[in-house]
Amino acid sequence: MVEGGRSIRWVAMGASMALVVLLGACRAPVGVDRQGLLRVQRSLETGYLSGRPSDDARMVLQRRGLAGRFEREPEETLGRLHDAVVAERRRDELHALADLAFVHARGLARSPRPGNRERAGDWYLAAAAYAWFFVLGDGSGTEIDPLDRRLRDGCEIYNAAVGLAFQGRVGTNSVVRPQGGERRAGPGSLRVAWDPSRSMQGIEHLAMFLPSAEFRVRGLSVRDRVSGLGTPLIGVGLPEAERGRLARRLPATLLLRFEGQLVDWRTRGLDASLEMYSSHEVSSVDVGGRRVALEADFTAPLAHGLKGNEIWALGILQLFTGEERVRSNIYLTEPYQRGKIPVVFVHGTASSPAYWAEMWNTLRSDDVVRRRFQFWNFVYNSANPVGHSAAALRSEIERKLRQLDPGGRDAELRQMVVVGHSQGGLLAELTAKDTGDALWRAVSTKDFGSLDLPESELEEVRRRYFFTALPSVRRVVFISTPHRGSHLASSLVRSVAIRVIRLPADVVRSSARLLALRDPLGLRPEHDRRVPSSLDDMSPRNPWLLALADIPPAPGVSAHSIVALRGRGRPPKGGDGVVDYRSAHVEYARSEFVVNAGHSCQRRSDVIEEVRRILMEHLGEVDPGRGP
Repeated sequence: MVEGGRSIRWVAMGASMALVVLLGACRAPVGVDRQGLLRVQRSLETGYLSGRPSDDARMVLQRRGLAGRFEREPEETLGRLHDAVVAERRRDELHALADLAFVHARGLARSPRPGNRERAGDWYLAAAAYAWFFVLGDGSGTEIDPLDRRLRDGCEIYNAAVGLAFQGRVGTNSVVRPQGGERRAGPGSLRVAWDPSRSMQGIEHLAMFLPSAEFRVRGLSVRDRVSGLGTPLIGVGLPEAERGRLARRLPATLLLRFEGQLVDWRTRGLDASLEMYSSHEVSSVDVGGRRVALEADFTAPLAHGLKGNEIWALGILQLFTGEERVRSNIYLTEPYQRGKIPVVFVHGTASSPAYWAEMWNTLRSDDVVRRRFQFWNFVYNSANPVGHSAAALRSEIERKLRQLDPGGRDAELRQMVVVGHSQGGLLAELTAKDTGDALWRAVSTKDFGSLDLPESELEEVRRRYFFTALPSVRRVVFISTPHRGSHLASSLVRSVAIRVIRLPADVVRSSARLLALRDPLGLRPEHDRRVPSSLDDMSPRNPWLLALADIPPAPGVSAHSIVALRGRGRPPKGGDGVVDYRSAHVEYARSEFVVNAGHSCQRRSDVIEEVRRILMEHLGEVDPGRGP
């Protein structure tokens, strides 16, 4: 009996231990699992973009006894929640309404039924309204703590919903089509007013608006975005407005401003107005006596405008065809704004403004640079003689100033900075120097004043060989500039290039006229005996170029030099593969920054930072009270 009792106890103990082991192996119904900070954070912030309600929205549904109903009856659930939130003035719960309305709109947009897809825009509009009143309030209800993370989420819901509420299609493109009218959104009607004539300037020259958020940018190091309210857009120019010029893409922001109070929505409806702003010109708006920043994306429009191959090949095409595909001109990368200092970028040989894109984009992401400077570009045929192109740059600067500021009231336009790369540096140089007759004496044995020629011929000589500093240019920056020529412009290279380079007909005619007057002009024997190209002018044996290198900038003009050296080159030896240090170095430079890089170094972050430093220095001298 005892033995039998012991057996029973052992069996019971074994069963108990087995049960303990089994229970221990089971997962507890509540607990935590370590997954890492970033992974958990992503799961907490999915919300409206995931297509399912956020944790905050589900909490409100649970509290209101509506859990589980949203999936079955979304619109009835939203209506009941709206009435409860409005009656109790629970501004904090408007976030849940915005989130749920957006999720419902997204479900309708993905529905296979056309009728549902058409209604999605109205529910996006409702989501935007809830988000607007949650973020900014309507004068009733409780205040929201400025550090409440739902405020950031509410801004994102609003920005996405506004664009989707007015989305259409042009071919394969999703476009945003601002339009007014009355729509049934959420619990009642919503009357939208849209007046293009009161919108951003130049809207009539834009063919369509693309949502910036739908584009992934490639080829640029940073995406320059500014946080705020509104849907960032890419304004695409009309084809006829872009014909014969560089494509322009304007950054814009679409804002939907709601009026009144939420309590009126179900009974009298709500009024709202669509407003379009140029991101370059307007950074904030007044809403109920407070300044509200506008969301902006500056990089997506820039990248969209540069996505075609022709702009990148422009320099090569003009160099080897002689065709002026884009006439020599100054193009503004943004609308002119009074009080901003122009920075004029001048590209080099066989190049185009596209190669400055990384520098524009990075510099403009600095808020001080964006507020105080405006970027311009000089486009020219880099095959033309350097003196010819420099004269064109000078005349374009003066023409642009007369066009933008005929009364001469914008003092900042006369504080211009010219940044030139390679041959572009030589053009910049000729905006900042008083050459007197030094260049003429380098190529002629005769005194200019003794020439007995028609005034038209003398004027062409002055245009090529006599330069005075432009009073509007106060600072120049040379990047990889061949002040004393390039070894690639040697006689061997020139003899090959002359077979493929083609000059425009008007340049050939004007140069041929001067060559026909060699004897009356007293041109030296070693000077050009044929129509010169830019490669001839950049020869290390060109006396005109060597004379220019020794002339300092005019009083009041500062010069800075950025010199690239490849490999183990160290000053005064080495070069960038195109320009030697001895050619790029000038004694009169206020600063010289040497970078370990090849000739085309303008995309490098350290070069861009040096240009930014120079701009900050310039700003501090132009306006000591407001400069950094």
